[in-house]
Amino acid sequence: MKRRDLPVIPLSAAPIRAEVDPTTPAVQHQVDPVGPENGPRIALVTLGCDKNTVDSEHMMAALVGQGARVTGEVSAAEVVIVNTCGFIEAAKEQSIETILEACELKESGDVKAVAAVGCMVQRYKDDLAREIPEVDLFLGLAELADLIPSLRARGLLPDAEDLVPTMERPLRVLATETPHTSFLKISEGCDHSCAFCAIPLMRGLHRSSPVPDLVQEARALGSQGVKELNIISQDTTWYGRDQRRHDPEADLLPELLKALLGETEIPWFRLFYMYPSGITRELVELLASEPRLLSYLDMPLQHGSDRILEAMRRPERRATILERVSWLREAIPDLTLRTTVIVGFPGEREEDFRELLDLLEEVRFDRVGAFSYSLEEGTAAAAMQDQIPEEEKAERLEALLDLQREISFELNLDQVGRRTIALVDRVVDDDPEFGFQARIETQALDVDGVTNLLPAEQVFPGDFVEIEVLDALDYDLIGAVRRKA
Repeated sequence: MKRRDLPVIPLSAAPIRAEVDPTTPAVQHQVDPVGPENGPRIALVTLGCDKNTVDSEHMMAALVGQGARVTGEVSAAEVVIVNTCGFIEAAKEQSIETILEACELKESGDVKAVAAVGCMVQRYKDDLAREIPEVDLFLGLAELADLIPSLRARGLLPDAEDLVPTMERPLRVLATETPHTSFLKISEGCDHSCAFCAIPLMRGLHRSSPVPDLVQEARALGSQGVKELNIISQDTTWYGRDQRRHDPEADLLPELLKALLGETEIPWFRLFYMYPSGITRELVELLASEPRLLSYLDMPLQHGSDRILEAMRRPERRATILERVSWLREAIPDLTLRTTVIVGFPGEREEDFRELLDLLEEVRFDRVGAFSYSLEEGTAAAAMQDQIPEEEKAERLEALLDLQREISFELNLDQVGRRTIALVDRVVDDDPEFGFQARIETQALDVDGVTNLLPAEQVFPGDFVEIEVLDALDYDLIGAVRRKA
């Protein structure tokens, strides 16, 4: 069952991360069944980014609190909920295909109902409802509060008197394959108007979550065994700007981080989506002084040419980027820097692309996520002239990946012989050479390389171990456990 004529899924090349094999399929995280054994079986399939993962974990917790038994496995489900992604065209297509697969299960009689929720539904609800009438329920991001009453109205959830007691209801049901690592989404939406990005069209303007609520959520995650908490949002440096009244220049992100450090015992905090323009001296000093704030920063740039940055409507220019990098590396000499960039933006000339490569060579980012520009309807860039041919985008992307591969390998070689702490993620069953897959402080979950560890006794996922780095590959490391940390 294919519906290639849907207006929301024109085909284009999928994004590629420099650290990951581009042929690797997207992962749909599974979760063991949670909730009352006699509750209706509801499977929730999550597509897209880590922000969607957080949304799904909240939805699963709400469903458990209403008497459902939730899982990530659709084969035994009575209801399938697909949390869609609408970020780029390839993600939209994957969302459509997943919805159609769930509808096929419904047609065969194994599934009673299919619901589609999230980003893509927020933007294309009417189109989707018209084209895929087999779906029983469409809810955009702004309508997720209607999920429980809508399912109950259809007889798919127990009556109110059969609810799980309040004290037994989870705040989130962890849905990743590595439950010792999780995400804390500190805000929703975005105030930036980047020309290529449709996020504000789906998630709206920036709204910060209150500090007490975030601390409560982090403490709950810690009690569930989370040892590494990734701080995420659309622009993490923007945290609290919607709440500032008396001092518009106040930097509230350090206040939040201090509260998380002071009121939880989680060992590792990792910061993502830190726009260079929003990085302050106060924040740099805090990062340099607090060992539980990892010496790792994700700082999306998107380009290195001021001309293209201006066309992209990005909030910073090359000089600002280099200034912030200088601040950070002066204060934190062993800092790992990650960024994301886009090649082939409309009007990108060869000299613009060379400026991007020059910036990557000058800064020597440890990690780079690289994407070909994807035209998104409704964005300013979609109407721009001088769209770059796909073949030219692919050539530029390949050249950038070749450069970054060399840089990453050279930086990985610097790790060889070093003793450091690693967090064990999983046991390796299908490789006779290695016993475990782990990550050191320089490696974030899913987006960076990993550290493959030689077999060792009494080591389990979620353990911190001291390792010695024995060898380096382009993106991964090889190490041996020396002791439990």
